[in-house]
Amino acid sequence: MRRFVRGLAILRVVLRHGLDEVVLSSFSHPWLHRLTRLITLGRRLEAPRGVRLRLALESLGPIFVKFGQVLSTRRDLMPPDIADELALLQDRVPPFDPAIAVATIERAFRRPIGEVFVSFDRTPVASASIAQVHFAVIRDRDGAEREVAVKVLRPGMLPVIDKDLELMGMMAGWVERLSADGKRLKPRQVVAEFDNYLHDELDLIREAANAAQLRRNMAGLDLVLIPEVFWDFCHPEVLVMERMKGVPISQVQRLRDAGVDIPKLARDGVTIFFTQVFRDGFFHADMHPGNIQVSLEPATFGRYISLDFGIVGTLTEYDKEYLAQNFTAFFRRDYKRVAELHIESGWVPPTTRVNDLESAIRAVCEPYFDRPLKEISLGMVLLRLFQTSRRFQVEIQPQLVLLQKTLLNIEGLGRQLDPELDLWSTAKPFLEKWMLDQLGPKRLWRELQLEAPRYAKLIPELPRLLHEYLGERPERAREQQLLALLAEQRRTNRMLQGLIYGALGFVLGLLFMQLYLRVQVF
Repeated sequence: MRRFVRGLAILRVVLRHGLDEVVLSSFSHPWLHRLTRLITLGRRLEAPRGVRLRLALESLGPIFVKFGQVLSTRRDLMPPDIADELALLQDRVPPFDPAIAVATIERAFRRPIGEVFVSFDRTPVASASIAQVHFAVIRDRDGAEREVAVKVLRPGMLPVIDKDLELMGMMAGWVERLSADGKRLKPRQVVAEFDNYLHDELDLIREAANAAQLRRNMAGLDLVLIPEVFWDFCHPEVLVMERMKGVPISQVQRLRDAGVDIPKLARDGVTIFFTQVFRDGFFHADMHPGNIQVSLEPATFGRYISLDFGIVGTLTEYDKEYLAQNFTAFFRRDYKRVAELHIESGWVPPTTRVNDLESAIRAVCEPYFDRPLKEISLGMVLLRLFQTSRRFQVEIQPQLVLLQKTLLNIEGLGRQLDPELDLWSTAKPFLEKWMLDQLGPKRLWRELQLEAPRYAKLIPELPRLLHEYLGERPERAREQQLLALLAEQRRTNRMLQGLIYGALGFVLGLLFMQLYLRVQVF
């Protein structure tokens, strides 16, 4: 019943904001348009369609806001007026009452806010779908004052998210049962993955741990800044980290006027993404422009600043190796190897002909090589690959959904920064180097270093262990032979006993028969 009520609420919002005009514009069924006009009789729509779409997504809750955030990065797929409005969802979602934020902080730390912070700005500087941010000043363990950003969770988020996820799960079940592609697309597993990520975002301690891990991973790259986490001021509903000062990456002209090398910035973004994915297997998976800034400070000029670590993606070693081999083969235009990898991994049925799959992949990918990013739509490439996968019954891998979403975000950012960026050429040398590191002498050296403590303990003991083994070996061999002889003797004894008992039984039977016959005769 709750799912049904939520479905009606979504339909009411769609009709109230006139989204039916956008959704049904491509439908050719006249009866559907007549029914919609009847339901919306007397409705007046004065706001532009982009504004109405943004307001509808805001009113529907955090899941729909995040959907709008993803769409806002795809200006190649969205009309400009809609993309501009959806961009407001990245960090300008309507804030909640600052008094609620103060009450949340005081409840979390069981102290008045004046005792927690040296100063606290009650006016939020950013407001997103899950939480909002305030600036403050703390006194750290050394007694120094530090400027910080305080992230406070929105109240009452869990019930709203649970209702929407229940509805999505129900719809995914319908798709899986009713659609011919349902089992291949695994919609319920995809929703389950989305469920995990959203619930992770509701625990700010987990987000703090994600930030700390990314900060360690990126420490030696000198391309991106990750804020420091102050653990003494963290709670599941409150997160306090270093205040970062930068320019939002969406303000490209301002960055250009400040002297930032925009083409290099675009290339650095690709490098950061592929480093996090293939080197670390731990990547920022919510990289929309609202979470990315650029530093203009002299010491860190031109570096990225990453914010909001509620959603991160992880890949296993198998996933990384499989993806890297696919990308490398793709960049080399070795479509046969791409097809073989799909079959080897079980993504397509084993009966699939390699030549047929190779030909289909070549037809999708070949037209996009040697073109600048402005002439390539990764969305269109993925769409054509999806159509091809349907033909060959490719199974969608739910663990890679976040990676696909992040790749689309990266393309959207790259398109904003430098439309001339060649995504493939920028990524190819990085992946080839990564593959060499994984399969070459560097990998062997790393493995030896990891095992060195164990070897250091065993090497001094080897002479003694070898002597004991060789000294005990003849005695062990004799013992094993003796045990084998005893076992064989026991089997022989059992056989002899069986024969003796059988013979005695046969003789006694003959005597009994003789006695019985004599009695009958006489």
